[in-house]
Amino acid sequence: MRRLLRNPVRLVPFGFLVVILLGTGLLMLPQATSESRSTPFVTALFTSTSAVSVTGLAVTDTPNYWNNFGLVMIAVLTQLGGLGILTVAALVILVVSRQLGLRNRLLVQAETAEFGLGEVRWLLVRIVATVVATEAVMTVVITGRLWLVYDYGPGRALWTAAFHAIEAFNNGGFTLYSDGLVAFSRDPWVTLPLSFGAIIGGLGFPALFEAVREWRRPAGWTIATKLTIWGSGALLVLGFGFLLLSEWTNPATIGTYDAPGKVLASFAQIALSRTGGFDVINVDKLSNESYPLLIVLMFIGGGSASTAGGIKVSTFFLLGFVIWAELRGEPDVNVGGRRVATASQRQALTVTLLSVALVVLGTILLVVFTANLRNFAAVFEVTSAFSTTGLSTGLAPELSRPGKYVLIMLMFIGRVGPLTLGSAIALNTRRHLYRYPEEQPIVG
Repeated sequence: MRRLLRNPVRLVPFGFLVVILLGTGLLMLPQATSESRSTPFVTALFTSTSAVSVTGLAVTDTPNYWNNFGLVMIAVLTQLGGLGILTVAALVILVVSRQLGLRNRLLVQAETAEFGLGEVRWLLVRIVATVVATEAVMTVVITGRLWLVYDYGPGRALWTAAFHAIEAFNNGGFTLYSDGLVAFSRDPWVTLPLSFGAIIGGLGFPALFEAVREWRRPAGWTIATKLTIWGSGALLVLGFGFLLLSEWTNPATIGTYDAPGKVLASFAQIALSRTGGFDVINVDKLSNESYPLLIVLMFIGGGSASTAGGIKVSTFFLLGFVIWAELRGEPDVNVGGRRVATASQRQALTVTLLSVALVVLGTILLVVFTANLRNFAAVFEVTSAFSTTGLSTGLAPELSRPGKYVLIMLMFIGRVGPLTLGSAIALNTRRHLYRYPEEQPIVG
């Protein structure tokens, strides 16, 4: 414990583990299920991990298996997981900047475009205020729609809207409907608020705050903000166009919709696929061309210091600039008129390769533990768990006990791994007073 307190970064996985175990204990209570029976440990652990890691994968029929107490616990765990990620990420940035000396402190402060070390409280107040305001707007809009159009009672409409607003902003993915949000796929008053809430929650507050503060001068944004904002926009547009074309004639998804319905459903599904995990169309009935698209988008994920998982948008596009510079024979990697530090390039490469290794290993284990897997099902489910997205082809409930434990570990590592890894690399930066003789091995 003394070591943990001396280095708060190490408290991140410890804190998440404690909350997951507490949530598991509460969900095992008979009072949490609709049939008033005790939930098996692996089911409660899977659900608690999925909620705290803001994933949304489920091994039960969520609205029918859990009663109101159980559903409230899932919402609370999701909110704690999402809000905890944001506050911990902000604190980690400040802790790291304090550990790196004056030069690196200035570099970190410039890259995050955030406040000084003495203004932690103000930063956290802004984060909490943004979370509450965004979720409140979503709740109000959806409550009115469900009450006035779908004939929900006021209480039921408010509860349904609030639950889905929490899940959307925190990129959780749990829903109160057995078929996801398919029934609302052509209703813009429901899908669009949830989509924009997931997008805002998935950008990350360092990028979001700077973009709002400097909206008139996007050319002056830091590299991290540029990569996150423009990269997220590019992935959203490209993913939307590809999914719309590949599913246009698929009668099992959007093939029977009119043109506006197809456009809305495709946009909402892509907006919620990258990080949110809601089923706006039947994911288990997609055309084969759509699965690789969703796998890639889930693996990339959202912005740094956000509720989203994945390797992060800035990491993905930074590697793209590294490859482009290497192909052109450039000595430096430049983005928007600024040179990217070598340490950042190495960190991006390390995070990406470790993530690929975890997805490959998880897929192999899932194939070993599960018979007769459908095409793309194993890699799709593993990527969804590791990226804490929550989309599913329906495989999760069918998994054996070892298979469920594989996804549990992936959800936990996917949520705390990239953050702690990046922080550990920064905190362990060393400066040697000597260098070995240089040699260039053959590459490729």
